[in-house]
Amino acid sequence: MSGPLKLAIWDIDGTIVDSRKIIQSAMSRAFKRAGLGDIDYDRTRTIVGLELSEAICRLAPVDYGAERVLQLGTFYKEAFVEQRQEPGFEEPLYESVLETIESLVDEGWLLGVATGKARRGLDIVFNHHGLHRHFDTFQTVDGGAGKPHPRMIIDAMNETGVEAENTVMIGDTSFDMEMARNAKVKALGVSWGFHTPDEINAGGAHELHHEFSSLRASLNQLTDKLKETAA
Repeated sequence: MSGPLKLAIWDIDGTIVDSRKIIQSAMSRAFKRAGLGDIDYDRTRTIVGLELSEAICRLAPVDYGAERVLQLGTFYKEAFVEQRQEPGFEEPLYESVLETIESLVDEGWLLGVATGKARRGLDIVFNHHGLHRHFDTFQTVDGGAGKPHPRMIIDAMNETGVEAENTVMIGDTSFDMEMARNAKVKALGVSWGFHTPDEINAGGAHELHHEFSSLRASLNQLTDKLKETAA
């Protein structure tokens, strides 16, 4: 591999995988099972990316109580498992994401994941879509602090030996952008997931992309700059 190492860290939900339907359905089932009625998507989408217990705390009624919050989180996980076993279940890749990932690997990028999922959930998604082989580092909430704490990005850089100035974080939420800023890496927002462009920009995005072609063009520009620096 010529030139300095470079690392692109990806969020999963709302960035690689279109999980909007399954996450909303699971949260809705959990709230109904807990006797809280339904929950609007516009509330659910605001917490995607956070570690589950923190996400549930933000959505649960005020003064709901720690034990009941824990139970609500359990209902959510159970609903997720149920849906995966139902006929017609879908959790598709976004169009052009696989092509983009493969092109980055061909261009010498190391790839990582930083997700609010547990490792078990990451493996289920990546096994289903055959993605493990493309990635070099896998960071989940099992390893410590979740978003927007910089821990996952720092651990990914340490594992791969890539410097912060040669690392980018790609994600669809303000939490991804805040995490990138906290780790002092470039924050690349994408608008096809859970948070709105305004929310992503408020999180500190250096760039906001509305399609994979512009995201790839930005990464190609960074590659060219690194080659010039190394020359």
